[in-house]
Amino acid sequence: MNLSDNEKRDAMKLIQAGKPLPEKYRFLLFNDNREVELVWNGKTNEVTNVVLPFQTIEQIDEPRSDGKIGLQDSLFDTSGRQVAGWTNKLIWGDNKLILSSLKNGPLRKEIEAQGGLKLIYIDPPFDVGADFSMDIKIGDPSTSSGQAEESFTKKPSVIEEIAYRDTWGKGADSFIAMIYERLKLMHDLLAEDGSIYVHCDYRVSSFIKLVLDEVFGVDNLRNEIIWCYTAPSNVSGNFPRKHDTIYFYSKSENITLNLDDVRVPYAEESLSRANRNVIKKGGTIFSGVKLSEGGKIPEDWWADVNPASRYPSEHIGYPTQKSEKFIERIVKASSNKGDLVADFFCGSGTTLAVAEKLGRKWLGSDLGKFGIHTSRKRLIGVQRELKKEGKNFRAFEILNVGRYERENFIEVNGDLRAEEKAKQAERKEKEFIQLILTAYKAEPVETFKHFVGKKRDRLVAIGPVNLPVSSRFVDFILEECTIHDITKVDVLGFDYEMGLDVSRAKEFGVDIALKIIPREVFDKKTVEKGQVKFYDVAYLEAKPIISGKGSSKELKIELADFSCSYSQDDIAEIIEGLKPGGSKILLDNGKLIKVSKDKKTEEVSQEVLTKKWSDWIDYWAVDFDFASRKEIISEFDKDGKIVQKETGDYIFDNEWQSFRTKKNRMLELVSAPRELPKGAYKVAVKVVDIFGNDTTKVIEVKI
Repeated sequence: MNLSDNEKRDAMKLIQAGKPLPEKYRFLLFNDNREVELVWNGKTNEVTNVVLPFQTIEQIDEPRSDGKIGLQDSLFDTSGRQVAGWTNKLIWGDNKLILSSLKNGPLRKEIEAQGGLKLIYIDPPFDVGADFSMDIKIGDPSTSSGQAEESFTKKPSVIEEIAYRDTWGKGADSFIAMIYERLKLMHDLLAEDGSIYVHCDYRVSSFIKLVLDEVFGVDNLRNEIIWCYTAPSNVSGNFPRKHDTIYFYSKSENITLNLDDVRVPYAEESLSRANRNVIKKGGTIFSGVKLSEGGKIPEDWWADVNPASRYPSEHIGYPTQKSEKFIERIVKASSNKGDLVADFFCGSGTTLAVAEKLGRKWLGSDLGKFGIHTSRKRLIGVQRELKKEGKNFRAFEILNVGRYERENFIEVNGDLRAEEKAKQAERKEKEFIQLILTAYKAEPVETFKHFVGKKRDRLVAIGPVNLPVSSRFVDFILEECTIHDITKVDVLGFDYEMGLDVSRAKEFGVDIALKIIPREVFDKKTVEKGQVKFYDVAYLEAKPIISGKGSSKELKIELADFSCSYSQDDIAEIIEGLKPGGSKILLDNGKLIKVSKDKKTEEVSQEVLTKKWSDWIDYWAVDFDFASRKEIISEFDKDGKIVQKETGDYIFDNEWQSFRTKKNRMLELVSAPRELPKGAYKVAVKVVDIFGNDTTKVIEVKI
């Protein structure tokens, strides 16, 4: 420390007055040999170390059977199952919590047993003004109704919007803080011989480069790849931006780099000069160039790979989707068959699909429920493809960062002391609860642990603002109902855990209704006017069809009905903003409506597009013996040893599924038959609607 007497005196005065020290003291007080450092508001070297257990929501051992599903020969029947070895993992949730739980939790040992995480590719949200809405297709135009194919613009969920706000709320500072913590966790999780590719563009490339230098080390920069692409442009007054940047770093000097596996054809000019004498300007003669038969190693600018939109067979309309050819080059170059590959912003699942096709193990996560659903369909499609070709494929499972504990979800000032933070958090949580109760037209109550309001004869519980309502949260509510003889409950949540089943509430004698909190609650004017509408979680009906004689019979499941009450748009507002001759599809009270304005008369017409209940369904699946597969989670005990613990829940074993694709919009409404011996069964039916929200119903069947 090299301070003058004046500097010491000034520093003491500022500290005693509770004021910040000038920037120069950062270098005067602490020895730091770094010549260049990226500094942002709130920078800290601390990272999240929380460990949450992973909850298995769904297991997909193999794609559906088109014929009869037979009996298992024994408990240990390995037909289509991944009994030993790695099961691929698709995880829904905040990747900060996921990375921390992978890094510090029991699953890390399983990852290391597979040789460690060899390759990470990420494409984080680098567009500060991005619109994460996307178009989704409606219905089946091949049916007798003659309905033309329409598309509806789905807006991001409230949880996705909050995550995006946290990423960009304070501009670049927020983004850098978000990516810095996640990259530090990824660095720790990566194998010593592992590599990472980070995809970005001009908006954040300069920041990301400095963050990567700090986390991985300047010496571990392997390359800066420029991906050049072409697309229509209406830019004037500037050069159209037609490239992205991919930073390629390694954890150490020892890396996998299979350059021979990614060779590309030579340009025609190179071929014409091969093995010939070439006379250059001035008369100098150069000997011909000998070319490798396998092609050339691609340079660090890639102009030969098109965006996903240029490949109609694979493009599914996901906003940030990358082409498989692009990802294939990265996976082939920086991993070997059997290696573990990860993408923690997996979106539509391109990295995971390519990894599966190339014989790699994979692990992916995304915050968007629709992204997880899109990836699930895509990966089942890859399984079907590989099975048809007689190639190996792996089982995969869908996980939550499970058993969410209710935490302080109200944002507070990070500069406050711990005691002041707690007071501010308590005040903001009360304000938030009061806002929701006012919107729901409920009265506050204060004598319960989990119930915060009452509406007529029903008590009201509110889920967290930035996490889905979990089965654990529902369990706490049911326990409190038992203690206080409560029989009617409304649960309000922005989102619900995948696979959440509340049918067990009947065992407690509780009538429980799940309601969706709409985004309008954040608009105080709408709340004050009493215009906020809360909607029930979707209704699902399925029925069994039993046939056959003897000791075993066949069971089919028929999807009988489905309804929801979602709303996203204001009809009056849409009509007012509609131009003559224009049309727009909106969502109101469980109906998709096409609103059109006549070009001449400006007369407004409305057409309901969801003509059948099945138009709402994008995917459904059946587990014919739901109670046969108990959920077991791994946790550390107080001595740091891994222990197995039953949760009391069951894993949805996806035995049969039908879903719509871009090519085939048809949906089967009756499953293939499943052969079952006599007995009582719990059959689970899972439906995923066109927005990616899933509803599960368990029906009891006696064979």
